[in-house]
Amino acid sequence: MTSNSTINKPFSIEKRRVYEAYKAVKSNRGAAGVDGQTFEMFEKDLAGNLYKIWNRMSSGTYFPPPVLAVSIPKKTGGERTLGVPTISDRIAQMVVKQMIEPELESIFLPDSYGY
Repeated sequence: MTSNSTINKPFSIEKRRVYEAYKAVKSNRGAAGVDGQTFEMFEKDLAGNLYKIWNRMSSGTYFPPPVLAVSIPKKTGGERTLGVPTISDRIAQMVVKQMIEPELESIFLPDSYGY
């Protein structure tokens, strides 16, 4: 992963960052999204899949796919709907989080919490 990994791209995202995001997402596990792709399936072409994410994000052509709506029963009755992103989208979201979080944390108050 050299600095050449961002040549001629409008957004400077190192390929290494996408791999680090993948490792973080994998450690959180989670279900397949709307595409039905599991981690096992994603990892069959890990390098190719990570390259696609990097290429689309760094060229400004990444568009997130729809999320899978899953109904979860509440303890108090009723249900709530969760949106389950695809593995690729979770990785893309983690890349953005890891890039902006250090900058944003410095402007939040110590007692500032959010969802």
